[in-house]
Amino acid sequence: MKVTISEIPQEGLDVELRETIKIDDCLSPVKASLRVEKVGAEILIKGKLSAQVELQCSRCLKDFESVISIPVDVVYHPVEELKGEENRELSLEELDLGFYSGEEFDLLDLVKEQLMLSLPMKPLCTDLCKGICPQCGTDLNTGKCGCSVKDIDPRLKDLKKLMGKGE
Repeated sequence: MKVTISEIPQEGLDVELRETIKIDDCLSPVKASLRVEKVGAEILIKGKLSAQVELQCSRCLKDFESVISIPVDVVYHPVEELKGEENRELSLEELDLGFYSGEEFDLLDLVKEQLMLSLPMKPLCTDLCKGICPQCGTDLNTGKCGCSVKDIDPRLKDLKKLMGKGE
C-alpha cells in the first residue's frame, strides 16, 4: 500500500493492513495497525504488526508455524539529507531511522522489512526440542535411538579424567 506523502493530513493517518507477504518462498498472512504522521520532512510510523510465519526448527528440522507480534516505531527522513555523507557511522538513536525518496512511501516494504528483522535466527519448534541424533538422524522428540554414546569428543577427554570417570 502506497501513501502519498503530500496527502498525509496534519492530524496523521491511521492505516490497517491485511496482506499476504512472500518471505523466503513462504506466504505469510500479516495484519498491521499503523499510525503515519508527517512532522516537517520526517515521516513517523508507529503501531504494531503480527504475522503467522512458517519456520524450520534449527534442532529437529521440522516445519512449524509461529505467530510473531512486532512493535513498529520508525522515523523516515528524505534521502536528500544524506548528500555529502557517504561514509558515516550510525549512532544508537539512528538505528530506527530510514530514508525515503519521491512523493510516495510504500508501507508494504516497511512491513516486510520489520517482519524479516524480527524472525528468529535459530527458530525452535519448542524450547524443549531435543533435536536429532548426530549419528543416525533419528528425531529424539519422538523416541530414543539405538546409538551408543560411548564415543566422547576428543576435546573433552581431559575433562572426563578430571571428573574421576576417566580411563
